[in-house]
Amino acid sequence: MGLWTRLIHGKGRSAEELAAWLGTDVHELLAFEQSYTTFTIPKRGGGQRRIQSPDRALKIMQKRILRRVLSGLTVHPAAIGFERGRSIVTNARVHAGRRIVVRMDVEEFFASTTAERVRRYFRRIGWNRPAARLLTKVCTFEDALPAGAPTSPRLSNLVNFRLDARLAGAAARAGAVYTRYADDLTFSFAEDDAPRCRELMRLAGLIAEDYGYRLHRRKKLHVRRAHQRQYVTGLVVNRRPNLPRETRRRLRAIEHRLATGRDATLTEHQMAGWRALQHMIETQSGPD
Repeated sequence: MGLWTRLIHGKGRSAEELAAWLGTDVHELLAFEQSYTTFTIPKRGGGQRRIQSPDRALKIMQKRILRRVLSGLTVHPAAIGFERGRSIVTNARVHAGRRIVVRMDVEEFFASTTAERVRRYFRRIGWNRPAARLLTKVCTFEDALPAGAPTSPRLSNLVNFRLDARLAGAAARAGAVYTRYADDLTFSFAEDDAPRCRELMRLAGLIAEDYGYRLHRRKKLHVRRAHQRQYVTGLVVNRRPNLPRETRRRLRAIEHRLATGRDATLTEHQMAGWRALQHMIETQSGPD
């Protein structure tokens, strides 16, 4: 009996198999409460981001699901954020030296990734109905992916494989390339073709809507041509990915102050983080 036939008839890997994978039993999985603490943190671009942090027991189980159920599954190559071996630099590198760079932002990305889509994904990869319901119960909250759960980043990539495939296909047909870093969509063109760019932006919005997402149309839509400074995941990509010039100047000045024993706006520990970022950029950006 094929996988699809087993799924249609409610078959597939069972809740008992799931519990065994997770080193527990079905009754314990059923007993898990969706217990979260909700708070907000400032967004980098202004406003507040809502975080839903699971309690200790739930977080432990979610981490176990992440390691034992989700870690070996395949995401689309265009999904860069949250993936091992991929970074803001590998994301930016795809779009370096392009004539047009377009960045679009998904509104309320995790909150718009519904529990029903998560449940259908678990069914699609071979879990039967009870197992898929259990996995969905443990991994979602208030009918969506909770922003503070350890499973949410990976699930957001896995669930959106088809979204990424359609956006990548639309980009290729328009002569562009596409990547997604969490809720940030980036398209870039080798040629300065404004009509194709506008059409792709329109299509991207329609495709996103098919999966329950809305794209910011104005505030967080950025179109930059080669004569303008082009940013992707915080890095300038007009040539090879790099920190903005003013940031590099500021860091050099801070390095000098720290080296000469004077007060600086960053601590040595904070500066070590910036050095690590600069090293990552230098090693992953590729040749000039």
